Amino acid sequence: MSRIGNNPISIPEGVSVNVNGDIITVKGKNGEMNQNFDGVSFDISDDTIIVKRNSESKDHKSKHGLYRALVYNMVLGVSDGFTLELELVGVGYRANASGQKLDLSLGFSHTIAMNIASEVKVETINEKGKNPIIKLSSPDKQLVGHVAAKIRSFRRPEPYKGKGIKFVGEQIRRKAGKSA
Repeated sequence: MSRIGNNPISIPEGVSVNVNGDIITVKGKNGEMNQNFDGVSFDISDDTIIVKRNSESKDHKSKHGLYRALVYNMVLGVSDGFTLELELVGVGYRANASGQKLDLSLGFSHTIAMNIASEVKVETINEKGKNPIIKLSSPDKQLVGHVAAKIRSFRRPEPYKGKGIKFVGEQIRRKAGKSA
């Protein structure tokens, strides 16, 4: 029995949900998102969506909670959106965003230039005396997480000094250095 799949999804004001064949479309103030599905059906009333599986097969049971979570993230994304913040910890680490291009200076001999997907809005916050912050926002939760993971992969936080790119609020497990 799927615990997540049985939970109803509430539809906020200004969001419309349509099912056409095997594609569900969610529209809101932040845009429109589509998702293919199979093995489940959607009961859409005025303000709730209920996901039901077509049979009790193992495949359909596994997709029940998956599609409920995907549709829930789509509804949240088009109404509120998702935001992730990355913090650059290290001497001389800098980030500059111009349009959809992000330039990172992470202690290598060269700067890293990264083109960000057009669906993701990128912004950098540089305050004197504080670590630079990269702010990513988009209605697509998967895409924001993917872009943040890609940026973080350039310089993962290391356990001795804590230098690297980390999520804001993330606790880095620190190790003791050499004892003389």
